[in-house]
Amino acid sequence: MSQTPNFNRTGALVLGMHDAIVSLTGLIIGLAFTSVSRIEIVLTCIIASVTASLSMGASNYLAHRAERNPNALRTAIYTGAAYFTTCLLLILPFIFIYNRLFATLSTFIMAVLIITFFNIWASKLNHTKFLPRFIEMLFVCVGISIIAFFIGQFAQYFLGVHI
Repeated sequence: MSQTPNFNRTGALVLGMHDAIVSLTGLIIGLAFTSVSRIEIVLTCIIASVTASLSMGASNYLAHRAERNPNALRTAIYTGAAYFTTCLLLILPFIFIYNRLFATLSTFIMAVLIITFFNIWASKLNHTKFLPRFIEMLFVCVGISIIAFFIGQFAQYFLGVHI
């Protein structure tokens, strides 16, 4: 199957996948260290994942339509599907692991594995170096997760919620 010049599969996938990793791991970290239960984390993340994947796909569609890209719909589907699939993988530990700390650690490990495998694939496809892309994505993910942790701690303190 040949690609037309206006369709960048890798770009559409990285947009959905990386945004899902950053936003959902941030949400999970923020929730996991408050008094929210594991089930509340799963439900919140499922709702956020569905709405955000639809939003990402729709936004990408509209952005590409504004540029008159004939592949706007295909790009949007790739982005939304990458977002949703990534979210499902990140939520899985909270479904199967009852301890929130271990589930959170497992989610972070899952995020690192997703980043690793995606960058191996993308570096081979685009003939680019693996390590710089991997490190960049990993640092963005970790940085946002740390910020989300502190937001959860501040919210917990200012709302008077104590574990």
